[in-house]
Amino acid sequence: MSTMNILLSYDINTKTRKGRWRLNKIAKICLDYGQRVQNSVYECEINSEQLLKLKERIKEIYNKDEDSIRIYKLGKDYQKSVIHYGIKEVFKPDDPLIL
Repeated sequence: MSTMNILLSYDINTKTRKGRWRLNKIAKICLDYGQRVQNSVYECEINSEQLLKLKERIKEIYNKDEDSIRIYKLGKDYQKSVIHYGIKEVFKPDDPLIL
């Protein structure tokens, strides 16, 4: 099964305790699929089955009347189109993972 690169971002209303709970849950879900590159932005290399599961898990948590979730499908060579300034490098899923 081939993989795709996606960019996922979210804006969760955290004015309530329930909203802060949703924020934490969605952040943990996103970490299961990719790397955090900004506070509410993740880059992920996943297959179509994983994308479907990711969307299902998020839809169970988020509040459609208060929160916003965006998922962008990126091309295979998306790193070439990312312009980055600052401390975090562009995510390269093929690089070795050092724990």
